[in-house]
Amino acid sequence: MNLIASPFESIEHAVIWLLILFSVATWGLALLKGLQFVRLKAQDRKFHRQFWAASSLESAAEFANNQPGAAARVALAGYAAIQVGDNPANDLSQSINHQDRLERALRQQIVRERRSLETGLAILASIGSTSPFIGLFGTVWGIMSALKGISAAGSASLETVAGPIGAALVATGVGIAVAVPAVLVYNYFLRRLKLTAADLDDFAHDFYSLAQKHAFRVQLQAVPVKTGTTGAGHKVKEAS
Repeated sequence: MNLIASPFESIEHAVIWLLILFSVATWGLALLKGLQFVRLKAQDRKFHRQFWAASSLESAAEFANNQPGAAARVALAGYAAIQVGDNPANDLSQSINHQDRLERALRQQIVRERRSLETGLAILASIGSTSPFIGLFGTVWGIMSALKGISAAGSASLETVAGPIGAALVATGVGIAVAVPAVLVYNYFLRRLKLTAADLDDFAHDFYSLAQKHAFRVQLQAVPVKTGTTGAGHKVKEAS
């Protein structure tokens, strides 16, 4: 009969170890996302301070080139969309109206920044939603193992039943203990993501208004707009 009980017991233990792994992943992601948002907030605050202190939209391009951060990358995308060179290329990208190009470039860059900030949130959501059920699965399996052991012992006393059943319920408790922090961390960073995206939308609107005063064209001869990348590795293409 031990040969029958052994697989049940190993699966119950495997479920608990899996939940422990989920817990480690949750706190690891919480630390990484926390550092990501703190660093991004500091970078954007510094860029906004330098950008709005500039004397003109053209002179502010230098800060977008040299300063990291989501807001700087949005500005880079905007500059690339409305930058006018000495010898404009005759291609399809230049045939699009500069106003439409700017609006599209700002919108696409904000979407890229959101994708970068969303990295890892799906894992947290999955852990939070599945951990209780995984723990319940371990409990059911453990109770099945306990009942088989009780049947083999031929005794149904309280001492015989309470120990194995109580041990089986540990998996459910661990599942709930893993799920609650994962859900809280997910909701917290989802809120931070929405706030960051709203700030980027506000900055994009302000940049659009400034570009409108320049007829959606800027000449950046001294400070050419360089090609940038987002945190997810997406390129912001240069338009000259």
